[in-house]
Amino acid sequence: MDFKKLASLYKDELLDNVLPFWLEHSQDHEYGGYFTCLDREGKVFDTDKFIWLQSREVWMFSMLYNKVENRQEWLDCAIQGGEFLKKYGHDGDYNWYFSLDRSGRPLVEPYNIFSYTFATMAFGQLSLATGNQEYADIARKTFDIILSKVNNPKGKWNKLHPGTRNLKNFALPMILCNLALEIEHLLDENYLRETMETCIHEVMEVFYRPELGGIIVENVDIDGSLVDCFEGRQVTPGHAIEAMWFIMDLGKRLNRPELIEKAKETTLTILNYGWDKKYGGVYYFMDRNGCPPQQLEWDQKLWWVHIETLISLLKGYQLTGDKRCLEWFEKVHDYTWEHFKDKEYPEWYGYLNRRGEVLLPLKGGKWKGCFHVPRGLFQCWKTLEDLMNYK
Repeated sequence: MDFKKLASLYKDELLDNVLPFWLEHSQDHEYGGYFTCLDREGKVFDTDKFIWLQSREVWMFSMLYNKVENRQEWLDCAIQGGEFLKKYGHDGDYNWYFSLDRSGRPLVEPYNIFSYTFATMAFGQLSLATGNQEYADIARKTFDIILSKVNNPKGKWNKLHPGTRNLKNFALPMILCNLALEIEHLLDENYLRETMETCIHEVMEVFYRPELGGIIVENVDIDGSLVDCFEGRQVTPGHAIEAMWFIMDLGKRLNRPELIEKAKETTLTILNYGWDKKYGGVYYFMDRNGCPPQQLEWDQKLWWVHIETLISLLKGYQLTGDKRCLEWFEKVHDYTWEHFKDKEYPEWYGYLNRRGEVLLPLKGGKWKGCFHVPRGLFQCWKTLEDLMNYK
């Protein structure tokens, strides 16, 4: 495998194709923030603003400014989005709304914990890029609120009846694994270590299930036991695989090779479990008992699932040398570049049907923004460069 050629492919796609698309089409120069509902060519088809995606774009351009190059256009893009979020994104006490209209008026209440997690990521990176203490304070205050909400992330907006079926979800501890490293410059070492250890335990001891062959389930009972219901049987291969590169990063940071090895093996196990043997690609949702999944979109092939898989496979090979990671990487790389990359217009498709045909030609929407594609291209580029230098 030609690591140098591949590194150039991922780097050029990021810098020459994907980032210019978002810089040109997503910035709202009148009201601030970003448009994320962009059609195939980049035209805006809806002007609502979703806090997840606003925050992710602030984070993306801040991170690239910090780690790739001090380009003024990147910093300007991040700051204008950060200022829009600071002014309109929360209720005054850093409870972050789910969505706003174009001008910044709130549309949906702060029920979604991931509005908080991505706001923390955004202002953490923006504080590094600018040296602005106010941004650092916003990140730290929001992080403290997240930790206070761990046992009931939706708070008063939780629609479940209390006391009957108390499930906890994989997504929050998974995100916190990454978030802890993202804002480690804002946390003291003991607090950081404690947070890391808690997240590692949740992901690799509670949601990871050796009795199911080493897969990760999406929901468990509050006591950690498996539950036989739609949510309790749900497996989300993309979530599980994405979490494994977070765990590998933590294993590297903490110098725990056994943790890296377990995360690598889990990546391979889940990928084999979730791969569509007939049409190729990774399923979106599965049922651990083989029952019909509740999600009607269960067999769709999604952009983020495949891009996160590429990151985990490259990191798995880089950190362990297991050639199975490289074999799978080649297979997933070929599928991803063949099916998700638009060969006529910039940015990538997000949604394919099971057969790998484009289901929606949009480049951004309510859930897809300036995040998984550019982050994945960046991570793969940098990991391939390391492999190239190592080789």
